[in-house]
Amino acid sequence: MKTRKSILKRFKITKTGKILHRPIGQDHFRAKKSGKKIRQTRKLVKLSKADSRKIRKLLH
Repeated sequence: MKTRKSILKRFKITKTGKILHRPIGQDHFRAKKSGKKIRQTRKLVKLSKADSRKIRKLLH
């Protein structure tokens, strides 16, 4: 099965096997969000176990 390139661009796999992704709400409508909220969304977030199984299947 081929790797889905769209999935590959959106997610990052760590050395230990965790799948990270960008938090939602970063692209637009940022003026109404607080500075704290904007700063928190800069970091990558770990994906839930159920979702990571699905994503892992699409990556390999």
